[in-house]
Formats: sequence, structure tokens, C-alpha cells
Amino acid sequence: MSDPLRRQALEAVAELDLPDCWIGAGFVRDALWAHLHGNDVTVPRGDVDVIWYNTAQPEESRDRSIEQSLRIKMPCLSWSVKNQARMHHRNGDDPYASVSDAMQHWPETATAVAVRLGRSGAVEVNAPFGLRDLFALRLQPTPNFLTTKHPIFMDRVNSKRWLERYPLLSLGDRHSGS
Repeated sequence: MSDPLRRQALEAVAELDLPDCWIGAGFVRDALWAHLHGNDVTVPRGDVDVIWYNTAQPEESRDRSIEQSLRIKMPCLSWSVKNQARMHHRNGDDPYASVSDAMQHWPETATAVAVRLGRSGAVEVNAPFGLRDLFALRLQPTPNFLTTKHPIFMDRVNSKRWLERYPLLSLGDRHSGS
């Protein structure tokens, strides 16, 4: 909440009043990792992932319309809106029941964290794998990425250069037994 840009983003998303709606992934993870490394928390790198769940409006065009509304409010951010009610098709999974259910199919435990402003103005946290790995600076694959999808996890670790950008991170890779 001390980051004015992130607070404004949370407020903009809350104003949409979408069901089961959160901002997740790097928006949360990178801010916390930067803070824990003693670095300034900067403008989110890459997309600001807005995730929501509504089976009555699964059309991608609805997500594009929401992105456009957010771009008008905050053009400095690269918005990415995804209704999780349809994302199981892209990921080859069974249908998701909620945003939290969808996040359980994300590659890393520290990425499967989302926040939103509740009606009272307090920040609410959605973290189906908890917050331990995020705060412990540990990159850990989720259960779905321990076996056949493990190369996707490792590709993300390498392509995003997390271990270089955040040198205090450890690779808690259950796949290799560490």
C-alpha cells in the first residue's frame, strides 16, 4: 500500500467490480522480491495480470474491453486481463472453479499470489500455496510442474533471469530433490 502506483492499480481494478477479480503474478512477486533485496520497488516489469472468474462472460473480447478501460485509467501500465473461466482450454486442464483454482495450475508457488482491495479498502491476499516461498525468496514449482511440465518451470526461471535479477533467491526445486 506504500507504493502509490500499485495502490492506484488496485483501486482501478476494484472500481471494475468484477467477480473474483485480483491482480497477481509479477505485480506482487517482483515488488516483494525487490523490497526484500533492498531495491526500490519500480513500475511493474511486463504485464500487470488482472485475473477474474465469470463463466457467464468467457469471451476474450470482454477481457480486451476491460484492458482498454484500464489503459485509459492508467496508460503507464501494460494490462493483461484474463477470465480464468476459459484459461483451462489454453493450458490443457480440466475447467477451473475459481481464480484460486486456476492459480493452482500456475508454474511457481511464488507467482501464484494475487491481491485486491476489499470493500473495506483493506488488501486481500489469494495465495493457494501460501506465502512461505514468496517471503523465503524460494523459486519452487507447483505440483503440476514437478514432472512433465517441469521444463516449462525451468524455462521461466531462465528466461525471466530471476536468479540474476534477485541474487538472494534459491531454487527450491523439488523435482531435483533440493
